[in-house]
Amino acid sequence: MNREEIRALALKKLLQVAPDINPGELDPKTPIRDQYDFDSMDFLNFTIALGREFQMDIPEKDYVAIQSLDGAVEYLAQHIEGSAEEN
Repeated sequence: MNREEIRALALKKLLQVAPDINPGELDPKTPIRDQYDFDSMDFLNFTIALGREFQMDIPEKDYVAIQSLDGAVEYLAQHIEGSAEEN
């Protein structure tokens, strides 16, 4: 899975949790909570949705890495690549 596919799936999960987000206005480098009314429950639901979609457990200590869309893509790509190398 390449980064564009990861980005598309992560954005899809984000929009399922927060459908009021306009993807055209989203700054992928800025934490989502700094741009939208995205509370801690929304963030937790986004994290859970990513974990389910990508079949991985995202530990709480890593939440800081997925606060922005770019951060989430980078985090997921690293863990998907790492998982593929282990197999």
